[in-house]
Amino acid sequence: MQHQHLNQFSNVVAIGGGHGLGRVLSALDFLGNRLTGIVATTDNGGSTGRLRAQQDCIAWGDLRNCLSQLAFRPSVGSQLFEYRFKGQTELSGHTLGNLMLLALDELCVRPLDAINLIRGMLKIEPQIIPMSEQPTHLVALGHDGEVVIGEVSVDEMTIPPVGLELEPLVRATTEASNAIKCADLILLGPGSFLTSIMPPLLVPEIANALAETKAQVIFIDNLIPESSPAGKWPIEDRMNWCHRAIGRNVINKVICHHEQVRLSSIINYFPLKHQQFPRLHDPVLLVDAISAVLRINTDITSIAS
Repeated sequence: MQHQHLNQFSNVVAIGGGHGLGRVLSALDFLGNRLTGIVATTDNGGSTGRLRAQQDCIAWGDLRNCLSQLAFRPSVGSQLFEYRFKGQTELSGHTLGNLMLLALDELCVRPLDAINLIRGMLKIEPQIIPMSEQPTHLVALGHDGEVVIGEVSVDEMTIPPVGLELEPLVRATTEASNAIKCADLILLGPGSFLTSIMPPLLVPEIANALAETKAQVIFIDNLIPESSPAGKWPIEDRMNWCHRAIGRNVINKVICHHEQVRLSSIINYFPLKHQQFPRLHDPVLLVDAISAVLRINTDITSIAS
């Protein structure tokens, strides 16, 4: 029964990055090829940052994370994909998945081809699409005119920025724009707001597609306030940032964590924490919450008609 209201959708799109998007995609993987993840590609930390600096490639880390969370487990393929090199060599700290994606990218015509080859190897049905196939950095503008470049530095800001942009400004992957145009349900978050959720919304073609959507749009909040500057903002402020980037108010519902269910016209609270891993959304509870707010919308639509 928990899948009933989600199975009515033919094209579900989830937008974000990091572990949060992977968690949502893995919770909804029963949708198969009706599910698409559009992934932020501005990360510049860790193994991904080193590869970007040396190879001028897109950020592979969040893409790898989403693929890994969707991979059938346990399998040799999924274990290899997440293997991280140890020791004191040049490979130390790199994940094999990042290196595989980079190598396949150099062999293929485009990064999306490399991702699709990995999807085939790991038997992943949902689509995984980078927000852009061109390298770009996240740039934050401070109150005093300060310019902060790179995701890692943006997350370390002590005072929230007044604006964000991409440098250089890149075009969206065509498949990402088309997925949003065809979507009947769109999910934003959870994840680091400034560095996972906002970057795709800064790509003009993605913002325009969202501005024109007739899909239901649900924002999924983090379980606990993040340590970045956005962690100090109420949910209404974060919604406003999304809407300014998109150019129109599109978010219909917000799902937040609370130990007891509390429903309202926009912001709805549900128990979402995993019992064993309290910093993670429980996939079953997350699906239940999404289904519940969709059921509310359906009931309201039925009454109105």
